[in-house]
Amino acid sequence: MSIFKDQRVGMLVDIQNLYYSAKVLYQKKVNFGQILKSGAGERKLIRAIAYGIKTLEGQEEKFFEALGKQGFEVKTKDLQIFPGGAKKGDWDVGITVDAIKLTKSLDVIILVSGDGDYVPLVEYLQNTTGCRVEVIAFAESSSSKLIEKADEFTNISENKKKFLI
Repeated sequence: MSIFKDQRVGMLVDIQNLYYSAKVLYQKKVNFGQILKSGAGERKLIRAIAYGIKTLEGQEEKFFEALGKQGFEVKTKDLQIFPGGAKKGDWDVGITVDAIKLTKSLDVIILVSGDGDYVPLVEYLQNTTGCRVEVIAFAESSSSKLIEKADEFTNISENKKKFLI
């Protein structure tokens, strides 16, 4: 299947997944604006949502603002800190629910995450909604099953100059 200009595209970005992968693999930051531009290409971008976690320090506020200026709708939630110090902050369920809701108005969902937890979502979208699912992530930190299931996989590591800052 190839890319057509009249495809309606939605991009869902798991900020934490990419942020930590870039930091650990390359000690760099992700250029989310480039990811948006490159992922959507010449197609019709309907929605671009970035999902982030707010910490108590609130250092990410400026970053979330910058994403907003680049064309992302930013959804945030607070980092959960459990008694004993364990921390949890992920958007897997929120991204999954949004992806399923958005399929009514999209032809393509671009999932920006390498998290293997999304494999059932990818299979559901492809088999039940007929949506094409493209994944953009770092191959080194992505689930091989997710890469295999995606209709198209863009490895950020193959173009570090373009996608990293």
